[in-house]
Amino acid sequence: MARGRRLDRSFDVRAAGLEPRGRRFAQELTYGVVRMRGRLDHLLAQEVKGGLGRLDAKVLDVLRLGAFQLVRLDGVPDYAAVSATVDLARTAGVGRASGLVNAVLRALLRNGTGLERFPSRDAEPVAHLSTWGSHPRWLVSRWIDAVGLEAAGDRIAMDNRVPPLGFVPLGPLDRAVADIAAAGGVARSAGRGSGALWVAGLDPRTLLAHVDGFVQDPGAALVGRYAAPPEGAIVADLCAAPGGKALYLARTATYVLAADPSAPRLALLRRNVDRTGLPVGVVRARAEAPPVAGVDLVLADVPCTGTGTLRRHPDARWRLSPEEPARLAQVQARLLHGIARAVPHGGLLVYSTCSLETEENEDRVGAFLDDHPDFRVEPPTGRELPDVGDDGYLRVLPERTGFDGAFAARLRRGHRG
Repeated sequence: MARGRRLDRSFDVRAAGLEPRGRRFAQELTYGVVRMRGRLDHLLAQEVKGGLGRLDAKVLDVLRLGAFQLVRLDGVPDYAAVSATVDLARTAGVGRASGLVNAVLRALLRNGTGLERFPSRDAEPVAHLSTWGSHPRWLVSRWIDAVGLEAAGDRIAMDNRVPPLGFVPLGPLDRAVADIAAAGGVARSAGRGSGALWVAGLDPRTLLAHVDGFVQDPGAALVGRYAAPPEGAIVADLCAAPGGKALYLARTATYVLAADPSAPRLALLRRNVDRTGLPVGVVRARAEAPPVAGVDLVLADVPCTGTGTLRRHPDARWRLSPEEPARLAQVQARLLHGIARAVPHGGLLVYSTCSLETEENEDRVGAFLDDHPDFRVEPPTGRELPDVGDDGYLRVLPERTGFDGAFAARLRRGHRG
């Protein structure tokens, strides 16, 4: 991660040789430290003379690992967490700091790690939610301004929970629930019209070995349900990788062409297509120059800040900058301009993101409609989707739904003349 790699990809490489139990513990520890970095650093800064800025990066990472075990891992005795962290400092090549590590962690045990060591939510809400809530200060301020303190606090609390496993079965939900139970798991409907399940007690690999379907959060599934391709439709997903929405649409469409410029990410999609047998064709192409024309529905699931998926990708909160929403809005505008050429008169364009930011969502669609008056908002009919507003947009808010966040706008291009 220090080299700019995403957490999920780095972890998969590093944990490839671990047995399942060891992998689960390593994931809990690694993702937990990244998720709670703001809280851990606030506590550690109170115990390190001269501040965290004076520490070697490896020493700081070791301290975070130890502090996380003291703060969040109830199954690890405090003495064992301290001892193991001191040993880790030696094996990580920073044995010279083992005395510091021991002293700082014992100071945490002595002084406590509770709310009393953090800014007050009432008196200093931004400082409280950026430290106790472990989110960048600029993002906390932004969300408070956008949705208010209560909703922002709920959103941040949601981001700090370990996300459950979402799953979209290819067959009926009740049959999938029974198959999952037979495999030793427990499943329940995620609801809100998503057609997805929450699954516990099985890891993704075991789940896919026993039940036909694919792993997908209900928030992403709702975009596919909202898109509502016509019966027998030909669909083009022009920003497809890693492919979850293409698979969802292929459950009802006659054919889905999935295009993306990333060869490694398309390889993952190809494996899922081979496994499910769904009618999806995969092609490497850029959305600005669509490789299709005349299809019934075009999905533009564009690159975005991903602020609706921070619980699933906790490192993203620390990689984003305040300039990112505006920068990505420009990228999205360019993509939409190119993608619109693939939509025939009478056809549908579904624009979607996993962002919660207005610049990437409502503002982006509004600007597109101003520039393309032949398009209009047309939400699906006959589907119970409580997250579709009076303006016809789909807004999936984590703090309201318990799902990953998403936004979508379903646009119909008018007939010529």
